[in-house]
Amino acid sequence: MNPISQIRLAVSVVVFLVLTAQTSSAQSAKEECSLAVVSRLMKSAQWVCDGKAVQEMARRGHAFEQNQLGIASVMAIGPDYDEKKALKWFEQSAQRGFPPAQVNLAVMYINGWGTSVNYGVALHWLRAAADQGFARAYYNLGFLFFEGKGVRQDYAEAFRWFQKGAEANDTDAQVDLGYMYDKGLGCLRSMTMAASWYRKAADAGSPLGENNLADMYLRGDGVPQDNAEAFRLFQKAAAGGPTGARIKLGYMYAKGLGTARDPEAAYTWITSASLAGDPRGEYLLPSIEALLTPRQISDARQRARNVPFEHGQQLSAKVLAQ
Repeated sequence: MNPISQIRLAVSVVVFLVLTAQTSSAQSAKEECSLAVVSRLMKSAQWVCDGKAVQEMARRGHAFEQNQLGIASVMAIGPDYDEKKALKWFEQSAQRGFPPAQVNLAVMYINGWGTSVNYGVALHWLRAAADQGFARAYYNLGFLFFEGKGVRQDYAEAFRWFQKGAEANDTDAQVDLGYMYDKGLGCLRSMTMAASWYRKAADAGSPLGENNLADMYLRGDGVPQDNAEAFRLFQKAAAGGPTGARIKLGYMYAKGLGTARDPEAAYTWITSASLAGDPRGEYLLPSIEALLTPRQISDARQRARNVPFEHGQQLSAKVLAQ
């Protein structure tokens, strides 16, 4: 099999904003309400109220609502929202000590959304949130040390922060901690530990965790080689998840690995990855096309268009995490 980026590291793609129903210490849950569109994205059980109510509560200094408006603004929901307003709302909430807003404000400075890139300010706010034990802050600090952004690149320090995030049940930190063990970065290489952390993330519903664990089953690294289990996990990861999982799933359908051979399904999944901007599986398409009728190819292309984009692409790489 042609190598298809066997493990994709989440931190190399994006730093995460935080969608959360966490209550700030300054107010009770009864005093909070979520902006409807944000609540739908996070599937929160939080009381939902209209935009005017959220705006009024934010103006009165409610940190939770200020963060809600920041999220809506950075996503540019409606004509009255934009990244500069997001920065303002996150800053007000962060100054009130609300950890999700502190992380979100740091993300704005890391990516240069609504402001100039400033890693020093980002580090300040990430450390403020980390001091309060907020797991997403651990993850993003790991990102900065892994990439060497605003700090000297230090895999051991990145490992330490990913480990703190992973142990606090941040699934993205679990995936990246698995990657560190997988490659022996900042730690002794251990395929068993890599598989263990990928599994924790996969069991929590992380498509990237499912993809990476599936790849280990396909290769027999850290786990017994098992095509059927690899197929099952790639299938879970592929729907709305990493494009690499779609290509691997298509490959398994094409070769009949872990499943019955199905050229039409193979064509569908590999084409869906290409439509999402990942052409790495296209070398497989000519041999698959030779096994299909024109009608089957047309049907497969139509199904490929209906596969959801990879998680986060609809937000221009601004991935939101609860």
